[in-house]
Amino acid sequence: MSMKLIDQIEKEHSRANCMKIVQWVGNSQQRFNELFNLFMTGTERVIQRSAWPLSYAVQQHPQLIRPHLTALIRQMEKDDMPPAVRRNAVRLLQDIDVPVRLQGKLMNYCFDYICDPQEKAAVKAFSLTILERMSRQYPDIAGELRRIIEERWDQESAAFRSRGRKILARLA
Repeated sequence: MSMKLIDQIEKEHSRANCMKIVQWVGNSQQRFNELFNLFMTGTERVIQRSAWPLSYAVQQHPQLIRPHLTALIRQMEKDDMPPAVRRNAVRLLQDIDVPVRLQGKLMNYCFDYICDPQEKAAVKAFSLTILERMSRQYPDIAGELRRIIEERWDQESAAFRSRGRKILARLA
């Protein structure tokens, strides 16, 4: 399948188009790099539209993101990061083994996200999963995670409470 990636991304924002891009990327590091480059440097619209297929490509081929983890986590520092980009970044990071050198930053971002009343529900849910996974390696954060889930319970969405309930049961 031949594709000019930028044209395909700009064509439409749909699940069908997302899956077409994911299929095109396959397990090709070169094609993934092209998609990741658009995610990092494109216009706001291109960044948002590339985030979705990027997260699905990583679910299918997690090794493709490894060379880009530092840049991805650095992208999370940006205050003006569109919500769709943040959502897809934390979605793909919830199933990835993040190198130790990046775990502290990622942990801080995830705690910030779950404590922010303005943050979107999906970002919080994915951040909870990341923090739960990290609590296996860093048991000291389990208490903080439990405390935040309990404190935020009444103000949070059904997605947060559902994920939080499961995490609390596993942390008990």
